[in-house]
Amino acid sequence: MVSKKDKKETKKIVIALGGNALQSGNGPATAEAQLEVVKKTCEHIAKISVDYEIAIVHGNGPQVGRILLSSEAASDVTPAMPFDVCGAMSQGYIGYHLQQSLKYALNMHNRRVPVVTVATQMIVEETDPAFQNPTKPIGPFYTEAEAKALAEEKGYVMKEDAGRGWRRVVPSPMPRKIVEIDAVKDLWDSTIVIACGGGGIPVVEKPDGSLEGIAAVIDKDFAAELLAEQVEADVLMILTEVEKVAINFNKPDQKDLDSMTLETATKYMEEGQFAAGSMLPKVQAAMKFVRANPDKKAIISSLDKAIEALTGSTGTHITFN
Repeated sequence: MVSKKDKKETKKIVIALGGNALQSGNGPATAEAQLEVVKKTCEHIAKISVDYEIAIVHGNGPQVGRILLSSEAASDVTPAMPFDVCGAMSQGYIGYHLQQSLKYALNMHNRRVPVVTVATQMIVEETDPAFQNPTKPIGPFYTEAEAKALAEEKGYVMKEDAGRGWRRVVPSPMPRKIVEIDAVKDLWDSTIVIACGGGGIPVVEKPDGSLEGIAAVIDKDFAAELLAEQVEADVLMILTEVEKVAINFNKPDQKDLDSMTLETATKYMEEGQFAAGSMLPKVQAAMKFVRANPDKKAIISSLDKAIEALTGSTGTHITFN
């Protein structure tokens, strides 16, 4: 087995993949369609792996929503699965697609590196205020009329999602501890690890030390940030649909940002420049990483510009000062 380390010293990067890296907004919401998108995504990741040691974190909002919907729709035939189990299922099938596609892409670059998915539990706190204020979008987009009907029929909390339509929202507590972090660290030098999928399977720690699943979806950007801290990554890269973070987004005076310090990012947040459930958690996660690691940086950019963003020619670079 060939180590993913070259003889030269390489930098560590944790890559957080947004929804567009898994599914096309124009394609059907099928496993087959997802696999085709993932294949293209992994071509980009394979190129990054030539110069970086990497770990991958992915979202699961649409997927866990559909798994839950399927389970609920079939509840008269077979018992519906709990929310945390649906999250674990999404980790498995998204990780499978990434493993298969990335291994092939690596082989095409003559990189004989193992790729593995770790079913990752993430400890959250039952007292987290997020449980009183659901904000994390899951599942498909709906019209306002459809959203109101679902809220009335099923009791879902529905919110408008950054001008793209209405979606169901669930609690999104902050990740506190990665249960399987030691396994990820042990695998690091020889393996590309897909971890904390969907933000991790949300669990709470009971007084006797046991873990118990809880209904929530953890934001994958905060999970990626925690992972990046704990593996001592040099870069946290958050990949999304846009090439750069912008202020006055979708307005005539929109301005794309090449860089932000903690001070300027805080100013823009206070102005309400970043949409909750969309760009806001990405910026907050990036800020958290550089605040904990002042000599390192976070990058927010698009998947197809990832290589250029790492060279500094595009993307939004968040630094301590």
